[in-house]
Amino acid sequence: MKKTKIILFIMLCATFTFAQSKKEKKLAENVESLRLTLIDPNETELNKMLSDQLSYGHSSGLIETKQEFFLAISSGKSDFKNIIFSDQTISISKKTAIVRHKMIADIVTNGVASTLKLMVMNVWRKENGQWKLYARQAAKLI
Repeated sequence: MKKTKIILFIMLCATFTFAQSKKEKKLAENVESLRLTLIDPNETELNKMLSDQLSYGHSSGLIETKQEFFLAISSGKSDFKNIIFSDQTISISKKTAIVRHKMIADIVTNGVASTLKLMVMNVWRKENGQWKLYARQAAKLI
């Protein structure tokens, strides 16, 4: 019985691994790079990942441009200590992709620590052969 459960678990993992296309895997890598860059901001990497037309929507209703978001992250005004993404889905249609996930993050904003529990939708767009974050909207998990 134990061997059967192990074999079923391996088959299930293999199915999810192979179910992702190469495009989805590449985009998932970009999403992970963004997550890591939000925790440990690197201006060069962040600039490479963000579209110049970025519209970054927060769960509070605040909407930021690329420049405003970039300044908030790079200045430490919004300082992510930890971020976890879960239940991620990726849907790609030609040069546009929608990535949805749950996000739990420990953040310090203007010196005040809090934990965010959000549902996030990201729109990624291929620009000059590279996936760039084009739009993001978050909503509080209920």
